[in-house]
Amino acid sequence: MRAAVRLLAGLTVLGCAAIHSPVWAGTETAAAAVNRPVVQAPAGPVRGEALEGVNVFRGLPYAMAPTGWLRWRPPVEMPRWRQTRDASRFGPACHQPIARGESIYAGETPTLSEDCLFLNVWAPQGATAAPVFVWIHGGALATGASDEAMYDGARMAAAQGMVVVSINYRLGVLGYLAHPELSAESRRNISGNYGLMDQIAALKWIKANAAAFGGDPGNVTIAGESAGALSVMYLMASPEARGLFHKAIAQSAYMISTPELRSSRHGDPAAEMVGVWLQDQLGRRSLAELRAMEAQELTISAQAKGYAPWGTIDGKILPEQLVEIFDRGQQAPVPLLAGFNQGEIRSLRILLPPSPPADAAAYETAIRGAYGSLADAFLRLYPSTDLQESLLATPRDGLYGWTSERLMRRQARTGQKGFLYFFDHGYPAMDDKGLHAFHAAEIPYVFGTMDRTPPLWPAIPDTPVERGLSDAMMAYWGSFARTGTPSAPGQPVWPAYDEARTYMAFEGAPVVREQLMPGMYDTHETVVCRRRVAGGIPWNWNFGVLSPPLPPQTPSCP
Repeated sequence: MRAAVRLLAGLTVLGCAAIHSPVWAGTETAAAAVNRPVVQAPAGPVRGEALEGVNVFRGLPYAMAPTGWLRWRPPVEMPRWRQTRDASRFGPACHQPIARGESIYAGETPTLSEDCLFLNVWAPQGATAAPVFVWIHGGALATGASDEAMYDGARMAAAQGMVVVSINYRLGVLGYLAHPELSAESRRNISGNYGLMDQIAALKWIKANAAAFGGDPGNVTIAGESAGALSVMYLMASPEARGLFHKAIAQSAYMISTPELRSSRHGDPAAEMVGVWLQDQLGRRSLAELRAMEAQELTISAQAKGYAPWGTIDGKILPEQLVEIFDRGQQAPVPLLAGFNQGEIRSLRILLPPSPPADAAAYETAIRGAYGSLADAFLRLYPSTDLQESLLATPRDGLYGWTSERLMRRQARTGQKGFLYFFDHGYPAMDDKGLHAFHAAEIPYVFGTMDRTPPLWPAIPDTPVERGLSDAMMAYWGSFARTGTPSAPGQPVWPAYDEARTYMAFEGAPVVREQLMPGMYDTHETVVCRRRVAGGIPWNWNFGVLSPPLPPQTPSCP
């Protein structure tokens, strides 16, 4: 459990980034409804706010509040409401730990509630059959919210003619707990994955209601960063989500091993047994006593005891490990855009070794002891001559780089195109803090929200270079959502990954390149392959000097 806590501590800061609005307003009075757009949606009439060229509808409930007996149950469809619903304010965030300290991701304390299954819609005024872009926030499945200022969809909706949607979903122990008693309550004899089921419920709501806001329910793109990108992969792998989206974008995804419901496999304990362990750690005698706990107390106490949320391989919502589903080409057959950032770990230093090697000799000794016959290949990629950069690059590539290329290489098995990117851009305030191209640094460029970053985020200068890069990235993402092929006016043509292994480098401007980090993917794929065959060893952040001894070669794993 300690390793899970360590990763959670490194990633939960993401998602607490921006100012959160007050609690959702509920049904409005007539006096408050003057000069505001009304949409007659299948879910019920809603009144939003008119911005410049865009109408925004905030805090729309896509499922019943998962409170009381609905805690740890699949989301329940929201009945149609009859009165016009005020959609002027965001709904509250789902319960989560509150970021403290000097994190660049931390913002003001959000309003929290267990009644949190809301989404927000930014729709171009007068739109009809516009592509729909659905954003799934990051935060290690433990923090974050759909109302973070960097995720504001107004500029993207206006510039790209898209309906932009951001969603909340249950987090932490309330979103991902598996437990034998919960499985026994279920008609499908499964538990866990409640946050993922929330995402699926949101996509069903979008399919039913998109047209009322000017969107095309037959042209939906799911997109997310970090845990949002992990969620994108879960959705691609889940039969329950099939047909609810038509394109996918995964920014800094990580295809780690995932706990299975009742089996201890790949070094991960069975998810149900983790639930039993947590119940014992919290001093509760039954599931009923867990359900009776106050939501925020439960969330904080579970984190303090070492609980970390993950998806669960339950045979139904998530049938198998992601690597197995993608190996067989059984993921959703949709166009995919994916990539990662050069400096992912610069802002996630908690993922670095707690006791780094004292010098180059100690580093090489540790690597040779862990990697054996693969050590020379590893040291060519991560040499001892630049020890600090090698320590940063190892978890970056083991988590995000390997995953991004793996997604591209498995796309061919679906008959769909894949487009790879590498974000390698910096600016003075970022680079002066040693944060070049850090984790999530690309988000404000994609959304055009460079002036809406958290208080301690390195301030992005308002210059032609920064605006030009943002315009290009937003256009590439927007055209991909429209057509399945990323393009941008006046910018390089972005070729599919294919055999040339082409990618788009976002530096000071977009540049087409080939063969990203030769040897990186093959080395980490070999490590994961051997661990999968041997069993008993997870693949997550345990690379480099944190790696256990590598299992021996097999006929299927060199």
